[in-house]
Amino acid sequence: MSIKFQGARHLLAAGISLWALAATPAWAADGADASASVAAGDSAAADVAEPNDGEILVTARRRQERAQEVPIALSVVSGATIERTGAINLVQIADLTPSLVIRNNNARNTFVNIRGLGSNSDQNDGLEIGVGFYVDDVYYGRIGASQFDLIDLDRVEVLRGPQGTLFGKNTTAGAINITTKAPSFDFEATGEATLGERNYHQVRASVSGPLVADKVAARLTVSDTHQDGFVTNLFNGRTVNGSDTLSLRGQLLAKPTDTVTIRIIGDYSKQSGYSRIASILGVFTKFANGATVTNNFYDRAARAGYVLPYNPNDPFAYQVDADAKFQANMEGYGVSGKIDWDVGGATLTSVTAYRWWDWYPLNDQDNTRLPINLKGGTSNKQRQFSQELRLASTGDRKIDYVVGAYYFYQVVHGLGQYQLGPSYAVWNNPTANRTLANYAYTNFQSDSIIEPITKSYAAFGQLTWHATDALSVTGGLRYTHEDKTGLFDERTVAGNDLSVLSPADRATAQALRDAVYPVVRYTTGLNDDALTGQINASYKVTKDVLFYASYSRGSKSGGLSLGVLPNGADGKPISPVVRPEKVDAWEVGLKSQFWDRRVTLNLAAYWTKVRDYQAAITQQIGTTTSSIRYISNIPGVRSRGVEADLVVAPTQYVRFTASAAYNDAVYTNYKNAQVAPENSNVSKTQDLTGVQLANAPKFIYNFSLDLSQPLGSDGEVYTRIDYNHRSSNDTSGLNSIYTRIAPYGVANARIGFRVADSGLDFSVWVRNLFDKQYLLAESAANTGLITGNLGDPRQFGATARVKF
Repeated sequence: MSIKFQGARHLLAAGISLWALAATPAWAADGADASASVAAGDSAAADVAEPNDGEILVTARRRQERAQEVPIALSVVSGATIERTGAINLVQIADLTPSLVIRNNNARNTFVNIRGLGSNSDQNDGLEIGVGFYVDDVYYGRIGASQFDLIDLDRVEVLRGPQGTLFGKNTTAGAINITTKAPSFDFEATGEATLGERNYHQVRASVSGPLVADKVAARLTVSDTHQDGFVTNLFNGRTVNGSDTLSLRGQLLAKPTDTVTIRIIGDYSKQSGYSRIASILGVFTKFANGATVTNNFYDRAARAGYVLPYNPNDPFAYQVDADAKFQANMEGYGVSGKIDWDVGGATLTSVTAYRWWDWYPLNDQDNTRLPINLKGGTSNKQRQFSQELRLASTGDRKIDYVVGAYYFYQVVHGLGQYQLGPSYAVWNNPTANRTLANYAYTNFQSDSIIEPITKSYAAFGQLTWHATDALSVTGGLRYTHEDKTGLFDERTVAGNDLSVLSPADRATAQALRDAVYPVVRYTTGLNDDALTGQINASYKVTKDVLFYASYSRGSKSGGLSLGVLPNGADGKPISPVVRPEKVDAWEVGLKSQFWDRRVTLNLAAYWTKVRDYQAAITQQIGTTTSSIRYISNIPGVRSRGVEADLVVAPTQYVRFTASAAYNDAVYTNYKNAQVAPENSNVSKTQDLTGVQLANAPKFIYNFSLDLSQPLGSDGEVYTRIDYNHRSSNDTSGLNSIYTRIAPYGVANARIGFRVADSGLDFSVWVRNLFDKQYLLAESAANTGLITGNLGDPRQFGATARVKF
């Protein structure tokens, strides 16, 4: 990123802070009641389980309700909690909720699981994920678009289980529903600056207030974050896996009449990074049965005269050695408009949105400084439009209802670019004629065009019958129709001219190229219809004790696995059409509060069956280091488990929270899975029936402790410590001994001082308090090379914040 751009955005952040200071006297005099933001449908209250801060109103059922009275498994993280922890992105927020697992190799290749389900990533552009992501009622078609910094949050709701009725897209695993802070009719402003190790610096500012008293309010927010990487590239001495992020959001809130509220939001985010690259964890040279892995990584390195300049068995030396360009750059921007019209006894809501997401990656694919692969990566230009209309009843009534219609359009323009270098032949194909192979491979570039288009139409409705003051029954249905078309076109765009060769050599050279990147073109498509819904019964034993039971039917639409596809068992290429994923889910739960709501205990038990589970499959290409990654259906999957959330807040100065989730998510029918690389010399497949799903830890728990001590009339010292633990799990889908990460737990801590009247707050913090060395993911190749993504080492920092 240029110095000019960095300077401009720092000035912009500083300018907003100065504007907030200058505007304070005039806007404070004209401010209207801040409750207008609540009336607009955006509660400014804090976490449900935080009696010190008030109670949050959630919109999990498209109406405002106390989270404790919503009879579904629901985790809520308030903006106040996010502020206390210093979390700035979705990966960090996931550590605060049970059953939610997010792994970010890069933005496009982001895994999001709830209860072990929904793990296929954006790496295939023709499919959707099983966990829906929404910001201010707008569905994001690509999960990668959620990987920017999250700013000015009111709350994050994590809905667990199929969401097949009310939310914009059918999702089989759950939904993440984010609400940002709305403009206020009272003046308010915040400014924040953070410094930390590894050149971490962040500036955030937000200002809000009336433009026309009681009629129009505005909010402007900016966040600028820089973080150097913690891994050193020995090839050039640069640190790897850092990032530079700018996020902007502007809002207008208008109340032209007492019955109409209009909220318009525009946002822009830009991120650049010298990342992502995996670290070498080791090399296995023996198969599981003791046979030698021929043509392994060390054999290839010896042929090429290459010696790793670091110990591959010591990944926590935080070193790599890579010559190819790599980056993880992206931009996201969009605009949305929401209109709420009180029509008397009901609210008519319209949500219109248009969004863009552009992704520009480059990857070093060989983990060495040798010119084996010169270029690798698939860029995305995603565009989407959505329109939702819904009518929801208001007030107290015997029957509550929500009905509506939804339209979604998305196109993804993908461009894959892969180029081979002078060392490709000696590394991957030692038996070929060296001169001819070098001529065929060197500078050979293949580009692939990937273009899936989705049109989705839905109608939905849900009724809640309050049979008695204690008993309520909810039923809902959703009908969805989708049309999908897709183009895949892979072609040669660069390389030495094969026409100058003899016919025999030309045919041999072309065969060498085709074995790696063949010329392929096809179009495909599908039509998909689904009827989904739920039935739920809840019973209030007392005012603060609620039991519920539910059955849900979910569906994730069929998709298009666009790419070069391997042959199936019949010798023919696998079909690019992926069947829909069908889900049946049962759940029972308890929501309770005791001791004047100082104690909150929520429990849930669930059993989910999935047919035709859509999962990512990785298949190695011959003896090369390249692989084919595609999506296919696994016949049967089951997820079952229990979850618990506990909050104990005996006083306003002490608050303890704990969450735990046990998740037994296994393949119930997967007899033809790809074999693990350590067994690939004896078989091409394995039976994974009964084995835990990939990226699905069986046990997760976290806890936190907040303490504060008043000083003087308005001062306060506070501290927070939190800890998150995850059990061992496979991260490849191969159930390999080399792709199972060890269990790990990470602690964070913060201590600070705040002055309530002046709004000043200063804190020092540490992430990964005990400097735990851990892995987020591992993968293994048929060359014996084992690579992985390292967790962040310990980092200290300090934050200063001011509020008006």
